[in-house]
Order: sequence, then C-alpha cells, then structure tokens
Amino acid sequence: SAPLVHKNSVIVEVGSSSGTLIAFDKLTGEKRWASTATDPAGHTGGPVPMEIEGIPCVAVHTYNGLLIVRLDNGQQGVTVATYPWKTSFANNISTLAVQKNNVVLTSAYNHHKITRLQISLTSVVKVWEQEFASKVCSPIISDGYIYWAWQNMMCLNYKTGQLEWRGGQVGDAGSCILTADNRLIVWSGR
Repeated sequence: SAPLVHKNSVIVEVGSSSGTLIAFDKLTGEKRWASTATDPAGHTGGPVPMEIEGIPCVAVHTYNGLLIVRLDNGQQGVTVATYPWKTSFANNISTLAVQKNNVVLTSAYNHHKITRLQISLTSVVKVWEQEFASKVCSPIISDGYIYWAWQNMMCLNYKTGQLEWRGGQVGDAGSCILTADNRLIVWSGR
C-alpha cells in the first residue's frame, strides 16, 4: 500500500491489532493515532482523502473491503463506514477512486466487478454495480466518466455505470493518469 501524506502525518495501512490505519508524524515518525478498525492488511492500493458531510476522512480498500475513517481532531481513526469486498489472495490492488462522498471500488479475481457507493456518516448505499473489473489499474473519475486500463482501455458512465466504450489492448499491467489539461495517458506494459 502507498502511504498518504495528510497535513503533518503520514497515514499507512499497516493492518494490525493496533489498527488497520496508523498515522505517524511525518518529521519524527512518532505514532499520532490508529484506526479503531483492526482489519489485516492485504495487497491494496493506497488511502485516499475524502470529505463526508463536511468531515475530513480517508478511505482505503483493506483486506476485508472498504474502510473509511475520520481525520478531524479528536475523532482521528474512528470508523465512518465499511463495505465488505474480500478478494481471493487478499488482492484488492486498485486504489479507490473518490468523488465528493462517492467511492468507486473494483477488483478482479472472485469479484470481477466495479461498484459505486455513496457514503454518509450513517450509511453506505450501492448506487450501481457492473460486471467489469480492473485487476491492477486504479480507476480515474473525470467529467462524468470512469476510466481504467486493464486488458482493455475502459470507459463507464459515472452516473449509471453503463459501458460507454472499450478499446485497445493494454495487457495485465495497464495504468493511466489524467493530466491537468484533461488528457488520459495510458501505460500498457509495452
């Protein structure tokens, strides 16, 4: 998992009985807080910042599924939401995509799905789920669409989850980034 630098902390998914997520002071390495959740770590993407009802939070795809915890003073590490999404071999590799209070998560293996969840401080609502997946590449949300590169380049409608287009062979190790001028750069492992 990749660490997340948030203000003066480095947040890492350690997956231990001390906490699934632990924040360390970015200058001294001193432990600042640990999540109340104690899920084991998996082969997962990094934590992603998000805001829910004005509360700063961080979301991560753990071994057991989605975990969202608070980042506000006095509440750091308190669980806001969970959503089960356990994958064979602990391979929830793709980093979550976040837009406002929505999370898009995907994985292959026994799921081979992508889903969009709407999060509040009291609930997780599945907006849609589709039979498409990314095994490695983290999805990108831009201008009403979701993109990723795994086997093929894929584009789904963000609102409905419907397939807009599929094209180009990218192989198993595809990856993509979105530039500031709205260009998608795709690495296909070739």
